[in-house]
Amino acid sequence: MQALYDVAAPAKLNLFLHITGRRDDGYHLLQSVFMLIDWCDTLHFQLRSDGQLSREDLSTPLPPDDLVLRAARALQAATGTRQGAHIGVHKDIPAQAGMGGGSSDAASCLLALNRLWNLKLSVAQLQAIALPLGADVPFFVGGRNAWVEGIGEKITPLSLPPSHFLVAKPPEGLDTKLIFSSPDLKRNSDHAILAGFAARPLHFGENVLQPVAENLCPTVKQVLEWLESKGLHARMTGSGSAVFAPMPSDVDATDAPSAWSIRKCSNMDVHPLVGWAFSDG
Repeated sequence: MQALYDVAAPAKLNLFLHITGRRDDGYHLLQSVFMLIDWCDTLHFQLRSDGQLSREDLSTPLPPDDLVLRAARALQAATGTRQGAHIGVHKDIPAQAGMGGGSSDAASCLLALNRLWNLKLSVAQLQAIALPLGADVPFFVGGRNAWVEGIGEKITPLSLPPSHFLVAKPPEGLDTKLIFSSPDLKRNSDHAILAGFAARPLHFGENVLQPVAENLCPTVKQVLEWLESKGLHARMTGSGSAVFAPMPSDVDATDAPSAWSIRKCSNMDVHPLVGWAFSDG
């Protein structure tokens, strides 16, 4: 195998996001449900026999040392492989949206290089490499919608009903560090249980980051109000500026400001790359 083309890296939505406490090292303890949606970045991989790693930006320019290259280096270091790769990245998921675009790219990179380099690592082995890259990366490696706890390392796969969503992101993004460092952030949510979520999966809980985000980026509130004006139950996803709402029937979104990124999305049962690492179960 010399190349892998059109490798998908799907976004996620947080159906809710609670903070139940904080560890001694400063990391917040979370509870959330992560759901895959069909808004995807696309990556391409070509084998390099010289062991070097290179990246080509096919749309939005990325930082020189982004999560994709860091993931590839981490996989090289963990396995001792002498193989390399040239990686093309076509970004479609907005940055600083709370949709996990960078983390998903890193996970798809780990899964794709596991196959391209014939490393034969398991999902659990890849997730161990993924966690230091970011709290969302192990979820994407796991490839299934999940109840997520801790700092992102406790992942319980679950099934979600087929649903459609209207997702909107203003041009402004949000810095995760600014939100999590805010003194106004609610850090003492009660522990949720899976049975409570299962009773009303699309309307359970809240995103406790949302009030802080609205203060930092007032446009978030404008997007929320626009969705709610259409009779939709809207909330922010993750720690970015994207907002989503379940869409029981088709909604006219043509009156949205042209600067917003708008997408009608469906959830996904599984990640497109499920099976690219050995199952641990």
